[in-house]
Amino acid sequence: MIRAYRPSDLDALYDICLDTGNGGQGARHLFDDARLMGHAYVGPYVAFEPDLVFVAEDDEGVCGYALAASDTEAFEDRCDRDWWPDLRVRYPLRPNANRIVQQIHQPARADLMMIRDYPAHMHANLLPRAKGKGFGGTLVRSVLERLEKGVHVHVRHHNTHAIGFWEHIGFRVVDSADKLVLGLRL
Repeated sequence: MIRAYRPSDLDALYDICLDTGNGGQGARHLFDDARLMGHAYVGPYVAFEPDLVFVAEDDEGVCGYALAASDTEAFEDRCDRDWWPDLRVRYPLRPNANRIVQQIHQPARADLMMIRDYPAHMHANLLPRAKGKGFGGTLVRSVLERLEKGVHVHVRHHNTHAIGFWEHIGFRVVDSADKLVLGLRL
């Protein structure tokens, strides 16, 4: 079943984020703090744009999600103002800090030329038990129905499964720097 996000889903979404991080291979072994990855890739979305968060639920519970920011530039500005400052105190930038802590202190900004055509961005993650059941496409379409102009996603080059998933939905490569950026005009 696909449904709208509820605040009681937050812990499950944080867990899914961690269990599907690292290019889909799971990232629990990479972080001492199991909440860190969720703070970066789930927290601000459910805080600032909860209407753009959908979850997949099966008999065992929440097993996936899709979430988005409708205006990437405004979302990044809001994170700079209202999300990152508290996390910067909680996770100080030290030598050899992991990539999430570095991102909290020095967040990357979306390319302004790219977000002109693809102003929204989104993330989608499914636990292995949910794959191949149609949850992913239905989750993404639930979010896409609420967006207006265009949307982009970032995917690591080696995550061929994710690239294939997004391309199957209609996304196409629009940039190929550090991460592959796929976009879909709505």
